[in-house]
Amino acid sequence: MYNKVVLVGRISTDLELRTTNNGKSYCRFNLAVNRTNEGTDFIPVTLWGKSAENTVMYQNKGSLILIDGSISMSNYTDQNGNNRISFEVMAQNVQFLGSKKTESTEIEEENQSDPYEEIGEEVDIDNFLD
Repeated sequence: MYNKVVLVGRISTDLELRTTNNGKSYCRFNLAVNRTNEGTDFIPVTLWGKSAENTVMYQNKGSLILIDGSISMSNYTDQNGNNRISFEVMAQNVQFLGSKKTESTEIEEENQSDPYEEIGEEVDIDNFLD
């Protein structure tokens, strides 16, 4: 049997680096992953060690990442005495695919000129479709 998951999504919660009692770094967050049909799943993810440290340092809420890891299941009893099951992804690897756009990057993109504007005239493609 094989327990492997690969997800691409956006970090949907603020990142905070934490440390266990024995000094190991970790970070927990939710990853927003679009479904094929419609809707979004918010999947809990835990990163450990250098992966956690680098993610907190270089990414933020809204950043696009790819993670691969395995699904971990836990049983617990809630405050009403009901038995519950929770799932999370224990990530082994993370790849930064981009970051959340900020207002400054959106303004920079709007101010960029068209590199081809001085070449020829604008052509209306509808004239060629008849």
